[in-house]
Amino acid sequence: MNFTLSNAESFIQNWENKSLTNTSVKTVICPSFTELSKVGQMLNGSGTELGAQNVSEESKGAFTGEISCENLQEMGCKWVIVGHSERRGIMGESDVKIASKVRRILNKNLFPILCIGETIEERNEGKTQLVLSRQLSAVIEYISPADFNRMVVAYEPVWAIGTGVNATVDIISETHQKIRNIVSELGFNSEKLPILYGGSVSDSNAEELAKIKGVDGFLIGGASLDAEKFYSIYKQL
Repeated sequence: MNFTLSNAESFIQNWENKSLTNTSVKTVICPSFTELSKVGQMLNGSGTELGAQNVSEESKGAFTGEISCENLQEMGCKWVIVGHSERRGIMGESDVKIASKVRRILNKNLFPILCIGETIEERNEGKTQLVLSRQLSAVIEYISPADFNRMVVAYEPVWAIGTGVNATVDIISETHQKIRNIVSELGFNSEKLPILYGGSVSDSNAEELAKIKGVDGFLIGGASLDAEKFYSIYKQL
C-alpha cells in the first residue's frame, strides 16, 4: 500500500523504457487493486505480466471490500500473491483460508504465488521445518498434479522482510532444500516447483542471491518501488 495511481503510472512509464530483452526472466508486477486496471492496460503486450497482491476465496456475493478472481481476470491479471506474511500476521489469515484461495485461483486458471515462511521466534525454537510443512501441506495435499505444475512458492523468512537483515546464503540454500523435501514427501516432483526467495532482496545483494542453488527467482518488496533498483535486479539475473 505504497503507490497512488499516478505513482504507478510513472513507474510503468519508466519501466517500459528499459531494455527488457532477457527472455529467460519472467517479470510480474503486482500493484494495489486501485492501480490494476490502468497498469494492466499499460503493460498489455509488453511481456511484463500483471498480478494481484491478494484475492478473496469467494467468487461473488456480500463480501464488502473483497475482490474476486473474476474481477482480477477482467483487468488482465495472470498471477495472484496469496498467503503473504503480512496477510498471515497482520490480517490473521489461516492456512485453511489460504488453501481455499489457492484452489479458487487455480480453478479460475490463474497462477498462485504461495508465500510461506517462519517468524524469528519459530526459527529460534527450531520450528522452521514444522511451520513450512504445515503451510505447504494445507495447500498441496488438496490439489491435482496438473494444478501443482502451475504453482509458484515464495519463501519469505518473516524475520528478514523489510528489516534490512538478509538470511545468509547457507540458510536460504538449506531452507529451499527443506521446501523441496517437504514437497517430495507430499508426493509431488519438487524439481518442477519454482521457488522464489523474498527477504530484503535489493540491487546490492541480488547477484549473490541469484547464484544460490534452488533459488529460481525473487519476490521483491521495497526495492520494487524504485524502477531503477528494480531494473538493476533484473539485469543481475
